[in-house]
Amino acid sequence: MHVHAHSHAGSGTARVLRVALVLTVIYIALLIVAGLRSHSLALLAEAGHNVSDFLALLISWAAVYLEERPPSATKTFGYRRAGVIAAFINASSLVVIALLIFYEAVQRFYHPTEVHAVTMMWVAAAGVLLNGVIAALLMRSHSDLNIRSAIIHEVGDTLSTAAVILGGAIILYTGKTIVDPLLSMMIGGLILWSSFGIIRESLNILLEGIPHGMELEHIVECIRGVRGVLDVHDLHVWSIGSESHALSAHVKIDDIPPSESEDIMARIRAAVHDGFHIHHTTIQFESAVCDIPHGCNTPVHDAHEHTD
Repeated sequence: MHVHAHSHAGSGTARVLRVALVLTVIYIALLIVAGLRSHSLALLAEAGHNVSDFLALLISWAAVYLEERPPSATKTFGYRRAGVIAAFINASSLVVIALLIFYEAVQRFYHPTEVHAVTMMWVAAAGVLLNGVIAALLMRSHSDLNIRSAIIHEVGDTLSTAAVILGGAIILYTGKTIVDPLLSMMIGGLILWSSFGIIRESLNILLEGIPHGMELEHIVECIRGVRGVLDVHDLHVWSIGSESHALSAHVKIDDIPPSESEDIMARIRAAVHDGFHIHHTTIQFESAVCDIPHGCNTPVHDAHEHTD
């Protein structure tokens, strides 16, 4: 049995991302104009940082669009992994950005740059408001790994612009320009720490590892605890996308007609769905000992379910 139930939540997320893209372009233009008029390298560098945010949002929007496309004869799971790939690219780009921030901060320790504090603070204040609004809009879809990576970009940029305001105030009243690279290194460390989590999770999905928070032993115990199940083996659990998990297994039951095994199948589906949020299951029933370590070719009943 094969059941599909698709959500249209992605359409709302795509709209939010389009709004975020437009707002980011406006802010980049503001940074460039203000940076050129005030001869502020810091503001021009911030414009470059926001270009990376624009690219991250663009990748995330493209991924959401692809994820909404239905399965086909050649893409039987659709494009659910597109969001995971986008998350990996975004998080990897964050690592590069953090390293560039560290490099620039070290350079400024040795070669202090004159900072136009007042202009820097006003433009940064606009950036905090803009990035804060974008992050808040994206929070509605925070459970999606792709969107989480975009949120990390926006939160990181919000913190960096907030630090610019604080740094500008300190520089304005004390004249200590060393504050700017110190704050930059702190922000770079935060971005680096956040991005590693996204990279680790996205790589686990791409390598078809067991979903985060699950343990294979617990899933085996859950299935073995279902009434009518004698044993389970050749169990595989993986993620199709950041919010879609799948399971395949060989389950040994008594030698009963397929019509009578439907109740066992339903109980297994309910158990893994309720206990582990696994919606896509492929279960092969066996009524004899399987002599092949990694598979058995004597099925009694085959069932396939997919619900989103």
